Amino acid sequence: QVHLVETGGGLVQPGGSLRLSCVASGGTFSRLAMGWFRQAPGKRREFVGAVNLSGRNPTYANSVKGRFTISRDNAKGTMYLQLSSLKPEDTAVYYCTAANEFYTVAGGTSNYWGQGTQVTVSS
Repeated sequence: QVHLVETGGGLVQPGGSLRLSCVASGGTFSRLAMGWFRQAPGKRREFVGAVNLSGRNPTYANSVKGRFTISRDNAKGTMYLQLSSLKPEDTAVYYCTAANEFYTVAGGTSNYWGQGTQVTVSS
C-alpha cells in the first residue's frame, strides 16, 4: 500500500513560482512511476505530467510544457513539481499519483493518490 502526501501549495501572483512536493511511503519509491494531475473547480481531473523510474525525460501536458518541471529524488522518496510563469488558469488542486507502470500513472488509473494541495494563482 503506497501512501502519498503532497505539500507546497499556496497563493501566488500571476507570473510567480511554487514548488510542490509529493512524499511516498509504504512502497519502494525507486520502483514507482510517478505523476501529477490537477483539478480545477467544476472541471475534470487532468494530466499535468509524469516521470518514469529514472526521472529522465518527464512527459508533460501541452498546457504546462516549458513552464512546469517534474523531478524526483529516489533517495528521499520524493517527487517534485516546479511551477513557473504561473497563470490564473493553473489554479487547481494538484494531486500526485504512483504506480508500478508508467502508462497507469499517465492514464490516471492508479489506485494510489494523495489528498491534494491547493494552488491559487491570483493578483
